[in-house]
Amino acid sequence: MSLQNPSEANVLWFLPTHGDGRHLGTSIGGRQVNFNYLRQVAQAADQLGYFGVLLPTGRSCEDSWIVASSVAPFTERLRYLVAVRPGLQSPSVAARMTATLDRISNGRLLINVVTGGDPVENKGDGIFLDHDARYAVTREFLAVYTDLLAGKTVNFAGEHIRIEDGRLLFQPLQSPRPALYFGGSSDAGIDVAVDQVDKYLTWGEPPAQVAEKLARVKLAAASRRRQLSFGIRLHVIVRETNEEAWAVADDLIKHVTDDTIASAQKIFARMDSVGQQRMGQLHGGRRDKLEISPNLWAGVGLVRGGAGTALVGDPQTVAARINEYQDIGIDTFILSGYPHLEEAYRFAELVFPLLRRAGNVTPLRVNTGPFGETIANVERPLQRASQS
Repeated sequence: MSLQNPSEANVLWFLPTHGDGRHLGTSIGGRQVNFNYLRQVAQAADQLGYFGVLLPTGRSCEDSWIVASSVAPFTERLRYLVAVRPGLQSPSVAARMTATLDRISNGRLLINVVTGGDPVENKGDGIFLDHDARYAVTREFLAVYTDLLAGKTVNFAGEHIRIEDGRLLFQPLQSPRPALYFGGSSDAGIDVAVDQVDKYLTWGEPPAQVAEKLARVKLAAASRRRQLSFGIRLHVIVRETNEEAWAVADDLIKHVTDDTIASAQKIFARMDSVGQQRMGQLHGGRRDKLEISPNLWAGVGLVRGGAGTALVGDPQTVAARINEYQDIGIDTFILSGYPHLEEAYRFAELVFPLLRRAGNVTPLRVNTGPFGETIANVERPLQRASQS
C-alpha cells in the first residue's frame, strides 16, 4: 500500500456518537445526538471536503458499524473510520462486516484497530486479559483478518484464536483491503503496529514528544523492512483572533468542577493504556498549566478519555501548528470540536485554505460564485471563494 507524502495532509472530522454540546463535563448546553444529527455532521463533513470521519467505539458510544452503514448512503465522498475490536469480535465475522460495508459504501471504509485500555469496560464486554495479552490477541486477530480480506483460505491455530477453513465469499471493494489505522504507545502496541498496520496513530502530544514516538516507530519498522504512515488525533478551537479562541477554551470547561475532574481522573488511573497515561501526565489533573506547548491545550483531557488536547488559536496560528506536525511526518489529522456540527464548518472555512492538503481539493463555493448572501437582492460580495 503506497505511502502518502507527509507534506500534504488528509483531514478527518469526528462523529460524536457519545454525545455533543457546548460545554464539557455538564448537561448544560448539551444537545440531542440522534441519527438526524449524526447525518447532519457527516453531510457537513462531506460537503466541506473532509477526507473522512472517525466513529468512536466503546460502551459510551452508539455502535459505530450501525451508525456508519446508516449514514454513509447520505454522503458521496466521505470515508468512515470504524473500529474492529480484537478479542471482542471473531476475525472472520469482522472480515465479513468489513467486506460488506466496504462494498455498500463504494470503497469508503477505513479500519481502526482498537485493543481497548479500560479493564473494567473490558470485563463488561467479556474480556479478562491483561495489557500484553490483549496485544497478543490483536496480533493473531490481524493475521487471520487480513488474510481473509485478501481472499485467502485460512487455517490458523494460535494461543488465543483458532480458525479452520475460514474464507470470505464476498471480497471488499478495496484491494487487498481497507487501510488499517492503529494507535498504541506501549512496546507491545508498537510491536504489533510495525508488523501489521498501515497508519500509526498518536494522540495530540507536544510536537517534540510526537517526534520522539514517531522516530521510535520508524526505527522498529525499518528493522522489519516496513514503512508506516502517521496520523494524529486532536481537538481544535479556532476563532478569528487568538484572544477569542482562548476565551472559548475557557468557556468549554467553565462548568467542570474539581469533583468532576477528580472523578474522571480516578477512572483514567485504572486504565492500563500507556497512551492514556501519557495524556494524563500532560496536565496532571490540574487547571493551572493547561497550555502544555504553544497553542496546545490539555483542558479537554481533564474529563474526557482518549484524545485530550486541542489546538487553540486564530486560523494562521492553528495552521502553523498543524504544519509543525506535518514537518515531523504526520500526514493524517483526525480533528473534532464542540459542538461538532458548527465547528466542522468553522475549521473548514477558516483553516482549510491555509493547509497543505492532499488530493484534488475542491474550494468551497456558494451558487458557483462568491461566498455570502446577496446584498440588497442585486449585488454579490466582493471577495471571491478562491480568495477565502
